[in-house]
Amino acid sequence: MVNQKLGYTALVTGELWKDHPEKAFAMRKDWVDKNPQAAKALLMAIQEAQQWCDKLENKEEMCKIVSGRKYFNVDAKDILGRAKGTIDYGDGRPVVENSPLLMKFWADNASYPYKSHDTWFLTENIRWGKLPADTKVKELVDSINREDLWKEAAKAIGVADAQIPTSTSRGVETFFDGVKFDPEKPEEYLKSLKIKKA
Repeated sequence: MVNQKLGYTALVTGELWKDHPEKAFAMRKDWVDKNPQAAKALLMAIQEAQQWCDKLENKEEMCKIVSGRKYFNVDAKDILGRAKGTIDYGDGRPVVENSPLLMKFWADNASYPYKSHDTWFLTENIRWGKLPADTKVKELVDSINREDLWKEAAKAIGVADAQIPTSTSRGVETFFDGVKFDPEKPEEYLKSLKIKKA
């Protein structure tokens, strides 16, 4: 922990991939198919919580909650700065205030289940040999991604249409090293990688 002078932060994950997907709420397809209203209600509750967590005035309470023993088991003050966008790397670099790389829960469509992100995750699983190379990525993503249910839940809690993405894709993603992932061409991304198992 930086506050205790026990370590430092080499980088924050947003420096590897800005606005990367980092949290997921997943439900089994068969359960969602049998319980669509319950699934929608769960999504509504999570979306409301995500909006609450993104509000600056709620950061202290949020950190107090998650700092408890059953979650992070740390002092709330050790995580509050990061939650508010203050990055103290702990290695002598200047402290960054109001960083755009703070953890996001709702802002910038952080909550939205983009099919392009699903495509990246599956492609990475192929890359490391966790899925076979002949996996039909698009078919699999289309069969399990329920952005339609996410949109229904968002509308039910009063999210404005302007805040709901109209595309299933965020487009081409660029990583810290300049490597690009085009969700329309995952095979090209996979072939271009120098380090991989597949």
